Amino acid sequence: MGMDIHRVVPGSAVDLRAIDTAGTAGFDGGKDEANRTLAGLTIRLSELQELMYAEGKRRVLVVLQAMDTGGKDGAIRGVFGKVNPQGVKVASFKRPTPEDLAHDYLWRIHPHVPGNGEITIFNRSHYEDVLVVRVRALAPEPVWSRRYDHINAFEKLLADEGTTILKFYLHISKDEQKSRLQARLDDPNKHWKFDSGDLAERALWDDYIEAFRVALERTSTAAAPWYVVPSDRKWYRNVVIAQTIVDTLEGLHMKYPASDEDLSAIVIE
Repeated sequence: MGMDIHRVVPGSAVDLRAIDTAGTAGFDGGKDEANRTLAGLTIRLSELQELMYAEGKRRVLVVLQAMDTGGKDGAIRGVFGKVNPQGVKVASFKRPTPEDLAHDYLWRIHPHVPGNGEITIFNRSHYEDVLVVRVRALAPEPVWSRRYDHINAFEKLLADEGTTILKFYLHISKDEQKSRLQARLDDPNKHWKFDSGDLAERALWDDYIEAFRVALERTSTAAAPWYVVPSDRKWYRNVVIAQTIVDTLEGLHMKYPASDEDLSAIVIE
């Protein structure tokens, strides 16, 4: 199943309202088929991560962005649950600290990008500075509007230095968000996940959709493409992300390194 159907072609227009958030293109068999496919993909991803770690030459950055309840944490568990944690790290970017605010907005991001042999997942990212900052008017338009070019330049720097970048917008509907928020309210064991502030953000739904639209259009590049992933169905979301990452890693044509010494004569007694 090719995942280019979800890729935002650089320079193309994006109409998020026209994209079916419950779509499952390529999976006529539904959830059971998807779960079988995902099981194989997670095993293959584990193998490829080990290969990348052994080769020690390449880096992968996975960016996850979504509305509240969009499923970033679930995607990380579902896709990377079988991967050796030595070669994978997750960086989450919440409200900037006073120290963060005393520097440029990318200052807190750069230390978390992957090193050789690593996969790093950004659970939220530098894109918060053209999303929430824009919607909440935390900076004037002349400030946040020039950040799209900054971000493109930053990601080009990473790509030029050997980082493969994959960015996923987990696209859910407003109705699905309502259902997920209600589920948190209905289950006392999930109350810790409920934040009343999410309701204030929900009231700005249309503004966030517009902010995401512009970000997707302005920052999907050949070196750092965006994928709009229909995410009302969690099982489909996970397959799309896993398949895209596996296809990308296989396309790197990685090889295990040869030993620095001749091992042919070694006998272990």
